[in-house]
Amino acid sequence: MSSQELFSAFFLQLILAIMVLGVANGQCLKQDFYKKTCPAAEYIVRKTTAQYILKDPTLAAPLLRLHFHDCFVRGCDGSVLLNSTKKNQAEKDAIPNLSLRGFHVIDAVKSAVEKKCPGVVSCADIAALVARDAVSIVYRPEIIINGPYWKVPTGRRDGKVSIALEALTNLPPPFANITQLKSMFGSKGLSVKDLAVLSGGHTIGTSHCSSFTNRLYNFTGKGDTDPSLDPNYVIHLKKKCKAGDVKTLVEMDPGISKTFDEDYYTLVAKSRGLFESDAALLNDAQTRKYVKVQAVSHGRSFGKDFAASMVKMGKIGVLTGKAGEIRQYCAFVNK
Repeated sequence: MSSQELFSAFFLQLILAIMVLGVANGQCLKQDFYKKTCPAAEYIVRKTTAQYILKDPTLAAPLLRLHFHDCFVRGCDGSVLLNSTKKNQAEKDAIPNLSLRGFHVIDAVKSAVEKKCPGVVSCADIAALVARDAVSIVYRPEIIINGPYWKVPTGRRDGKVSIALEALTNLPPPFANITQLKSMFGSKGLSVKDLAVLSGGHTIGTSHCSSFTNRLYNFTGKGDTDPSLDPNYVIHLKKKCKAGDVKTLVEMDPGISKTFDEDYYTLVAKSRGLFESDAALLNDAQTRKYVKVQAVSHGRSFGKDFAASMVKMGKIGVLTGKAGEIRQYCAFVNK
């Protein structure tokens, strides 16, 4: 066997070992992990989260996104919550994370939990629970039974490392095509269906114009628009976003961006997905089918699917047992 073949075999074994370790750690999580050590933990998290979300529902999307961004870089270990230091630029300050909001909510929840159970509940678990609670609070009351509420397995521990460059290389960008998206999700152990389902999180929240204006003004470098974008929607978006605009915010789901529903898929099916990565869902048979089924059925299975995919995502690369630590403050590693 040549040296190249040996290296390839070793690399494959290493990748498999990492994947097995990730799955094993994910299986170490369990519901009601804090039942004996901090039985009021989830109640405190939900109560504190509600206080912020009910005052400002626009925080729901950033808090959901924060958990997603945490899990896709180093696993769900709270690394996105860490502040940069003089010697290290953390994930929080990477370009894809500069628009993240809601860190103050995480800090407030952590403070409330620490008062009741000091040194017990991890920031990584708090981020996962807050994402769930923020979304379920926003969901439409008339269909709350079928809404995206899920039981969050807990037991994560907090990482001690956060590197900005890793956010750049691991987070799917808004201009990603379907091949890139499938590869990035697959590398985290997520399926093509998970990709279609989790993209539905774009039903709430806003985006800066800079994330998609290339589709309006200079898609191929010739001053053109993206042909996959509905021409009427292009006109609408151009009224809101001028070329070079980096400050204006646009609703991901116009008119109902504070409501978690299936309308995202209706928009994507009509070629009105805001990002290239949204439009890309129509370029794969499996994701296209999911989009059309949800659009036609008014999201018949979306809530259930979203819950299942969030649980699965929440197990990516977790630290359990004696790995990592339980941070006292989410923005800093323990001294």
